[in-house]
Amino acid sequence: QVQLVESGGGLVQSGGSLRLSCAASGIFFSIYAMAWYRQAPGEQRELVAHISTGGSTNYADSVKGRFTISRDNANNTVYLQMSSLKPEDTAVYYCNTPPTWGPSLAWGQGTQVTVSS
Repeated sequence: QVQLVESGGGLVQSGGSLRLSCAASGIFFSIYAMAWYRQAPGEQRELVAHISTGGSTNYADSVKGRFTISRDNANNTVYLQMSSLKPEDTAVYYCNTPPTWGPSLAWGQGTQVTVSS
């Protein structure tokens, strides 16, 4: 059974930092490209960053230079280090496979990030 469990969200002031984690189970993690998405209230889910099986990364323009995606294949975990946070980063953050990877895995519950001004 595939399971994605996101954690690490919280309330932070503008300019602050957070590190999100996503633990995957039920898949052979190292052969999956992974991605972080976010969904703000009333908005569609958007792709934030993705990382290939080989560690190549790509970012949305809105987070480039502020967010860093990484992965730990030994622990089946993908991370999102977020710095210089802005109120517009407020959203529920989810991990999954990138949209170009084919059908998504079952979505987790996400982790709420709230950035106060």
